[in-house]
Amino acid sequence: MPKPRETAVYTHGHHESVLRSHTWRTAANSAAYLLGSLRPHMKVLDIGCGPGTITADLAALVPDGHVTGVDRAPEIVDRARATAAERGLGNTDFAVGDVHALDYPDDTFCVVHAHQVLQHVGDPVGALREMRRVARPGGIIAVRDSDYGAMTWYPASPGMDAWLDLYRRVARANGGEPDAGRRLKAWALEAGFTDVTATSATWTFATAEEREWWSGLWADRTLASAYAGRATEGGHATAEQLRAVSAAWRDWGERPEGWFGVLHGEILCRKR
Repeated sequence: MPKPRETAVYTHGHHESVLRSHTWRTAANSAAYLLGSLRPHMKVLDIGCGPGTITADLAALVPDGHVTGVDRAPEIVDRARATAAERGLGNTDFAVGDVHALDYPDDTFCVVHAHQVLQHVGDPVGALREMRRVARPGGIIAVRDSDYGAMTWYPASPGMDAWLDLYRRVARANGGEPDAGRRLKAWALEAGFTDVTATSATWTFATAEEREWWSGLWADRTLASAYAGRATEGGHATAEQLRAVSAAWRDWGERPEGWFGVLHGEILCRKR
C-alpha cells in the first residue's frame, strides 16, 4: 500500500517576508503551553520546523535529550541546520519529511510538536494519527495553530476586511483550513485521542515597532510571496486588488491607535 502524502499546497511559500515572521518565533512566544511538560532527557520531533528557531529553543530545553526537526522544503531544512549550528547545539538533527508519512518507527519520540502546520495540510486528522504513531506510550502530541477567522484589529478597515476574505479563500483553494485553531480539539477527537487538553493564546501587535513589523511583512507578502501568485493565478484577486490590500496593511501600521490580535488554538494530547 503506498504511503499517504500531502495533497495541500503551502499557501505562503518561503519568500523573505514569510521567513521574517517565521524567524521571529520562539518557544516562549509560540510554544509556551508545552514548555511545562518538557524534561531534560526527552526526545522531541518538531514537525514543520521552518528555519529552526523554535526547534533550537526546544533543544536548549532538553539538554540531555534530542530534537529532530522535519520540514517539507529542503532549502528550509538547510536554514534550520544553520540555526542550530549558529547556536552551538549538538543535540539536533534535521530531515525533509511529510507529516502524513513520517519516516520514523512507532513509539519513537517523547514529544511530537507542530506549530502552524495543520492549517496547511490536506488531512489534519490523518496527520494527527501519524504524529501519535511515532510518539511513545505516555508521550505528548502538542499542536498550535492560528485561526484567521478569529483575528481582529482596530481601527476598522475595508482593505483589511478584503485581505482576510481573500486569504481564507486562497488557503482553502490550496487544500488547507485557515480557521484551524478552533478545530484542533475536534480533529484530535476524530483522530482517536481520548486525553486532550485544549487551550488558547494570542499574539498582539500594538506598539509602533510591532505594527511596523507586522503590517510590513503582510504588505510585502501580499505583493511578492507565493501567496500573491496563487491569489492571482487562481482567479481570487487581480494585481490591482492585491496592491490595494497591501496599501491597507501599511495604512493600518501607521495608525498610532492600531491594534491587531491573533488567536491560536492549542492542544496537548497524551498517547494512551
